[in-house]
Amino acid sequence: MKRIKPPIPISAGVMLSYQCNAECLHCMYACTPRWKGWISEKDLEDLLSKLAGKIMPSPFGAERVSLNYGLHFTGGEPFINFPLLLKAVEIADELKIPSTFVETNCYWCKDDKITREKLELLKFKGLKGIMISVNPFYLEFVPFERTERAIRIAQEVFPGNVMVYQLEYYYLFKRMGIKGKMRLGDYRRLARDELAGRVELLLMGRAVYMLSEFYPKYPARFFFRQPCQPPFIRNWHNHFDNYGNFLPGYCGGISLGDWRNLDELLRDGIDLSSHPILNFLVSQDFEGLFNFAREYGYEEIKEGYISKCHLCLDIRKFLLDKGEFEELRPREFYSYL
Repeated sequence: MKRIKPPIPISAGVMLSYQCNAECLHCMYACTPRWKGWISEKDLEDLLSKLAGKIMPSPFGAERVSLNYGLHFTGGEPFINFPLLLKAVEIADELKIPSTFVETNCYWCKDDKITREKLELLKFKGLKGIMISVNPFYLEFVPFERTERAIRIAQEVFPGNVMVYQLEYYYLFKRMGIKGKMRLGDYRRLARDELAGRVELLLMGRAVYMLSEFYPKYPARFFFRQPCQPPFIRNWHNHFDNYGNFLPGYCGGISLGDWRNLDELLRDGIDLSSHPILNFLVSQDFEGLFNFAREYGYEEIKEGYISKCHLCLDIRKFLLDKGEFEELRPREFYSYL
């Protein structure tokens, strides 16, 4: 395989920054308060202009929102730079991009007045809905009362267009009577793994290192024939970051190219001969990737890996400084795992 054309992105996440108020143990993109830098307004206008006309609306219509449909603004935590978030929503509305929503952990919902004012202003600028993140990892950084407040007021501001991810945790925290923040260890003792195995947790990004003790481990060869889930190359739910990277799906630290050249990239494709790591990933040749890394001195983790993403990420992290691999972007991602 010499070249591959990325599919036209029909749904997307625009990462305004990797900066976050939290440093969650499960974060796919290694976000942290220490990671500075935001997309410029010029780049924001350029990116949204390139995505306009490609993004497909929710199955329920352009004024509705659905997971993995439309376009969402994310990070990091986009509410850290609220003026930029407002500008992003305004531009997207002018370009008639459908089914726009914002993703947040609600750290900023300190009282009813602030919460309502910000949500109403976003709606006035053209935002269609919101996705509110709820799980034990955010609970370490965000008091649960702020999450409850965000959901309550968002349902009034965006009726029918509020997504809670994950709703199971929200109901569990309510039943447990949780107040304030809670460390993961304390939560695990109280909850007694009530939702273990029944709530989605993607074992990729920071999770493969910070949560590995909770999962069984397997040798590298166990994952050689397993397909990427979800598929590595797909047209839905790709991300575009503030460094210009076109990120495939949820895969942090891997770039399909510079979105500033998105139209050319979609038309001409990627030269895989000059992107060897991408070549292995696109062809699903993980045995080839493993042996390629071994030629540079990579050693298999003796304890094993908890997922195919763990194997992939550990290899990429090792290869980062072994050559000029343009696809390993942003480099900062590997520093904050």
